[in-house]
Amino acid sequence: MKKIPFVRVMNKFKKLVYGSRRRVPMLIAVYPGIHLTGHTIKQVVCDAEIQTKVIIALQKRLQTPIVQTGMDLSVEAEAFGAPVELPDYEVPTVTSPIIFSVADAQKLTVPRPGAGRTIVYLRTAELLRKSLPDAVVLGGCVGPFTLASRLVGLSEACMMAMTEPDTVNIVLEKCTEFLKSYVSAFRSVGADGVIMAEPAAGLLSPDMMEQFSIKWINRVANFVDSDDDFGIILHNCGAKPIHIETKSKATVSAFHFGSTMDIHAALDALPSSKPVCGNLDPSAIFVQGKPEEVFAKTTLLLKETQKYPNFVPSSGCDIPPQASLENLDAFIEAVRVYNSAI
Repeated sequence: MKKIPFVRVMNKFKKLVYGSRRRVPMLIAVYPGIHLTGHTIKQVVCDAEIQTKVIIALQKRLQTPIVQTGMDLSVEAEAFGAPVELPDYEVPTVTSPIIFSVADAQKLTVPRPGAGRTIVYLRTAELLRKSLPDAVVLGGCVGPFTLASRLVGLSEACMMAMTEPDTVNIVLEKCTEFLKSYVSAFRSVGADGVIMAEPAAGLLSPDMMEQFSIKWINRVANFVDSDDDFGIILHNCGAKPIHIETKSKATVSAFHFGSTMDIHAALDALPSSKPVCGNLDPSAIFVQGKPEEVFAKTTLLLKETQKYPNFVPSSGCDIPPQASLENLDAFIEAVRVYNSAI
């Protein structure tokens, strides 16, 4: 393993990563915890007390040093007024866009943190902080372009970025204004950072990603002084190697990639002073795989990345509720066995 780099400023997440040569297991997983508590996903995304119980039950089983609020890519759009479907056993989804013209974009009202179900996630982060004082507690939010794509429509947002960039920028300005206050609210309730999910930006070219995603993410990151006592972990499950150089321009604390990323290329290109997390496929490995396969895939990933001090083994995205708890156990056990040999 490479020598641990000097990192000038470290938030709690970075201290955990760089404080030891041992790997820190990080699973983006909340919804599989319903198998331990008997709740529905709808209850989890609508009730902070229930969401906290589910997260704590999963943390007690897995003994993970990092906990995060549920990944819900609809909650911010819902706060803006977008209609959302809330099934009992599936994650919520935005059912239709609400912006169809530049006039709609101009009339869009920016909500306050706590509007709609955003209060559920803020309250969950607050309860986790009180219940697990030693853990790294992470909130969650979508990135600016992903939020805009929920309000405009995904294919429409990608097309409008080319044909009507001024309209997209109006929406992005308002999305960013909200995200600055929403991320700040997570900080205020005691979270150590947030995982900012920006999957929609993975559909953009590198130049367009910089213009319509990274530029706006940096406004949020710079506003909350990310990388001091609070950090933004930028997640993009759709990013590919062609996006690495553009991603490196994000002034965030850490990066999190999905299975489409060449994790070695990312680790080689990105600074060793920033954690790089990923990238086991949540569906193919954690849902469809067997425990012994999860263990083997995790072990292989750990061995292949052993020279990088900033690598954090993780699922490449949010693990679906269908994933077995035994598969999550296998991931944790693989990291434990690897660490025991260090």
